[in-house]
Amino acid sequence: MPHAEKGLAVGLFGGSFNPPHAGHALVAEIALRRLALDQLWWIVTPGNPLKNTRELAPLTERLSLSEQTARNPKIKVTAFEAAHHVRFTADTLALVKARNPGVDFVWIMGADSLRDFHRWQRWRQIVMTFPIAVIDRPGATLSFLSSVVAKTFDYARVDEGDTPRLARMKAPAWTFIHGPRSSLSSSAIRKMAKG
Repeated sequence: MPHAEKGLAVGLFGGSFNPPHAGHALVAEIALRRLALDQLWWIVTPGNPLKNTRELAPLTERLSLSEQTARNPKIKVTAFEAAHHVRFTADTLALVKARNPGVDFVWIMGADSLRDFHRWQRWRQIVMTFPIAVIDRPGATLSFLSSVVAKTFDYARVDEGDTPRLARMKAPAWTFIHGPRSSLSSSAIRKMAKG
């Protein structure tokens, strides 16, 4: 797990990154800038419980490619979940919170993930652990409004203008960040590689 001093604002950006691409780097850069983060932890997961793992490249390969993709020195690429045998986001966030008292964290996710977020194990606990920044993705701009999470926690939505303060807010708090979008997707890249 990367080190963060007390008082820092740190973004948590997790995913399979199978493979990582410029679209992931764009989300990370938008998050760093718009959320006024001191660091962003790019968390390469051992595997997404909701996705097929048969096509999953080895963790070491995805970690190495992520390091090549994430070039900003404020981005810390890590795969600490594997070392701690953590499989679910709720457990990851609980571990991060326990190990880093005094650090202000915000969970970062693409808008496409919000659509199925209510299928994640203990999704309500995730929302109650850290503030969440949802970054716009192609085809997901409008669908996020109808998501179960957006409807359930509509009272906790933070105006996009207050995004720089999000990491310092108490959960539940979430915002939707509009901005440049990349049409790249890991599944499309894998499909082309099979070509």
